[in-house]
Amino acid sequence: MAAAHILVVDDEPDIRASVQEILEDEGYEVSVADSGAAAREARRARRPDLILLDIWMEDIDGISLLKEWAESNGLPCPVIVMSGHGTVETAVEATRLGAYDFIEKPISLAKLLLTVKRALESDKLARENLGLRHQEPPVTEPVGKSAIMQRLREQARRMAQHDTPVLITGASGTGKKTFAHYIHQQGARRQGPFVEVGVGTMSPETSARELFGSEAGDRLSYGRFEQANGGVLYLHDIADMDEQTQARLLSVLETRSFLRVGGQEPVEVQVRVIAATARDLEQEVAAGRFRADLYYQLNVVPLQIPPLAEHCEDVPELLNYYVDYFVDREGLAYRHFSVAAQNRLRHYGWPGNVRELKNLVQRLLILGAGEEISLEEVESSLSSLAPPGQAAAPAAAPADLALDLPLREARERFERTYLAQQLQQVGGSVGRLAKKVGMERTHLYRKLRSLGIEIRKGTD
Repeated sequence: MAAAHILVVDDEPDIRASVQEILEDEGYEVSVADSGAAAREARRARRPDLILLDIWMEDIDGISLLKEWAESNGLPCPVIVMSGHGTVETAVEATRLGAYDFIEKPISLAKLLLTVKRALESDKLARENLGLRHQEPPVTEPVGKSAIMQRLREQARRMAQHDTPVLITGASGTGKKTFAHYIHQQGARRQGPFVEVGVGTMSPETSARELFGSEAGDRLSYGRFEQANGGVLYLHDIADMDEQTQARLLSVLETRSFLRVGGQEPVEVQVRVIAATARDLEQEVAAGRFRADLYYQLNVVPLQIPPLAEHCEDVPELLNYYVDYFVDREGLAYRHFSVAAQNRLRHYGWPGNVRELKNLVQRLLILGAGEEISLEEVESSLSSLAPPGQAAAPAAAPADLALDLPLREARERFERTYLAQQLQQVGGSVGRLAKKVGMERTHLYRKLRSLGIEIRKGTD
C-alpha cells in the first residue's frame, strides 16, 4: 500500500524543511508548497491525504485558502492549520470551515505526529462509515465449503498476489462484489481504499467527471480514480460503459495516468481495477458495443462465478450465515431453519442466486414467529414470489446432475432431489412414497435419513 501523501504549505523555508524531514522519517510521502498559488498547483497535481496549512503567507492567507477549498466541492482531505500568531477567533474560524485541528508554532514534534496520525485515522474511519451507509459490510470470506467455492477462493487468493486488472463475470446476484472485496482483502493493497462505481447508473455526460474528476479555474473535483489511489476501484456493470469513457479507461490501464475533464496535466495513480459484469463481454465486443482492446486489458485474469444452483450444497451454510447477519445487523430475533426447510431450499432453483437467498432469509425473520422456520413457511414464501399462475421453481435438475461429479456423488444428488420432490407430492407420507417409488418402507426410511431428508411425525 502507498504511504499517506501529506502536503505542507508554509512560506518559511526552515519550517517547511523541518516538517518535511520529520514526516518523511515517519514513513509519510511529503510534498511542499511555499505559497497559496503553489498549494493550489500541488493539490491539482496530486490529491493529498492530509494538508498542513500555514495561516500567514504573502499571497493569500490560509483561512482564505481554506474557505476557497471548502466552497469548491468541499475539503479534499483533513486540513491541520498552523500559526505562530493565532488567536482564538482564528482557530474557531478554521474549525468552522472544516479544519481538523489547529497547531500553534513553534510546533511540538510529539503533538504534530499525534495530530497527523489521528487526522488520517479519523478520515479513514469517516470514509469507511460513509461506505457502510451505502452498502452492506463485505463478508470476510465468500461462504461455502463446496468444491466449487473452494476452487474459486483459491483462484481469488492467487489473483490477489498480483496487481493486474481482474474481470469477474456471473449472473446477477451470484456474489461478484463479494469476491472483489475478497481479492482486495487478500492483496497488497488491503489497507488502501475500496471504491465502488456503478457504471450502469452513470450517464455518458457525467461518467468522465465521476471517474476522472474535473478542473475549472481554481475549482477542482477529484474523481473515483483519485479517491481509490493506493487501493482498488471496483467497476460493476462494466458492459454499460459508454464508448468515450471506455477509451479513457483503456488509457488509464495502459499508462496509469489520465487527464481530469478540463485539465491539462496528467495525473498519475496507482489503482487496481476490478471490473464485473453479468453480460457476455465477448458478445458485446462482437456486436460492436464494447472495445475489444479494453476487453483484453480487463480479461487478463478472469473469474467466473457460477449460479447458486450449481453449488446448492452451500445453501445450508449460506442460510445460517444470513440468519446471523440479520440478527447482528438489524437486531432481528434469531430463528433456525428446520432440516426439511433447508432440504427444500437446497433443491430450489434459485433464479436470483445468493441475493435471492439473502432476501428470503430477511423476509422469513421479519414476518415469521417462533424459533424454527418450517417447511410450510418456506413453501409459502417461495409461492408468494412466483409469478401469478406459476408455482415456485422446483429443484434445478440440470445443476444437480452436473456431469463433472464422481458417479457416487451424482447418484446421491439425484436421489436426494428425486425423493424430496416425490415426498412433497405425497404430502410427506412415507407409506405413500414407498408405494409410489416401489421401495420397501424400512429401506426407504434408511435411505431418507442417509440423504438428510426430514421425515415429519404423523405423516406415515
